[in-house]
Amino acid sequence: MSHRSRQLRVSSLARVEGEGALRVVVEGGRVERAELNIYEPPRFFEAFLRGRGYTEPPDITARICGICPVAYQTSACNALEQLCGIELDAPLAALRRLLYCGEWISSHTLHIHLLHIPDFLGYPDAITLARDHRELVEHGLALKKAGNGLLELIGGRPIHPINVRVGGFFSVPARAELDAIAEQLRRAQEYALETAYFVAGFEFPDLEFEHDLLAATTPERYAIENGTVQTSAGSSFPAADFGAHVIEEQVPHSTALHARLDGRRYLTGPLARYSLNSRQLSPLAREVAAAVGLGSECRNPFRSIVVRAVEVVYAIDEALRLIGDYEPPARPFVPSAPRAGIGHGVSEAPRGLLYHRYEVDDSGTVRAATIIPPTSQNQSAIEDDLRRVAENNLELDDAALTRLCEQTIRNYDPCISCSAHFLELDVVRR
Repeated sequence: MSHRSRQLRVSSLARVEGEGALRVVVEGGRVERAELNIYEPPRFFEAFLRGRGYTEPPDITARICGICPVAYQTSACNALEQLCGIELDAPLAALRRLLYCGEWISSHTLHIHLLHIPDFLGYPDAITLARDHRELVEHGLALKKAGNGLLELIGGRPIHPINVRVGGFFSVPARAELDAIAEQLRRAQEYALETAYFVAGFEFPDLEFEHDLLAATTPERYAIENGTVQTSAGSSFPAADFGAHVIEEQVPHSTALHARLDGRRYLTGPLARYSLNSRQLSPLAREVAAAVGLGSECRNPFRSIVVRAVEVVYAIDEALRLIGDYEPPARPFVPSAPRAGIGHGVSEAPRGLLYHRYEVDDSGTVRAATIIPPTSQNQSAIEDDLRRVAENNLELDDAALTRLCEQTIRNYDPCISCSAHFLELDVVRR
């Protein structure tokens, strides 16, 4: 097939959130450039956080994303609690982790069952998929409902929870309320196990990336709601040093910032978490990971759907453990008082490491805010993978190559509303 004067254009990239363009330029059978042309207008969250009280960012930043609001609330709380010198009571810390498990279950299963499985089975969307594989969609919805149950009970509602505050929660659930959710989670656990084994049977393109990896890590468990930042190069640093290692930069073809880790391209998200922390999974999740052939690390972005499925198994297992150990906290929150300083916080959103930084004056007013979401950190890695995928598959016709490029983007489950949007795919072959 000739690669001259060919042009691929996708007017709307389905099953991701947002708008933008991809331009691929092929010269003499080689892909010279693969550029994500992001033209999202600024949303100004960092700007309108300035001048607000130090207790407000958890509620305000939750509105950045309707899919992973708990991640924004948690990173904000971590930063502000670090600034105020607050240490959560152990039962409150466990309850925050349990809330985050609910978000992982809900977000991951939405992506797996409704957005990504259609790619591997050759369907354009989940509605069409349901005509032939109704049980796949029903199981996904049941899993998402279980995750939403945790979000609603602990957070007050499943979208933009309203019960989270600096120092803990406005109110805490009774033991009997969590016991009822546990029954729902136990039923969902069977679906999660079935899903992991099912998606492991897909045919995956042969692609291994060499990007650096970045994820939170903790010595006692799989990192979710906090942790020390770890890299695949072997270095680690606290959230306070994030800005010394991760530098954002403007690129000519995009309004969204790219990020570099110590000057290098890197990846955050499920593949990074698993590759750096697989030994910290629960025994059940480790057993499933071994059974589906993941090994101790995974560097094939197309197999990210398998890693997400294993993380759902883990999140349910961890949620059941936390519920089993739950005793209502003696108080719903640790009181705080404002003080001048700078606070830094990270947590592991479903799509990867989410960093918040707040500068607060002695009256408790936010003077500056920085938020670096995972999708923007991954943009450079997505571009590199698209370049390699396109170059390795130039023999495909326009329709097939377009579908493969779309699937490559969906490997990362980009939460584009947080940082960047995709819409149009433009491939120029010369």
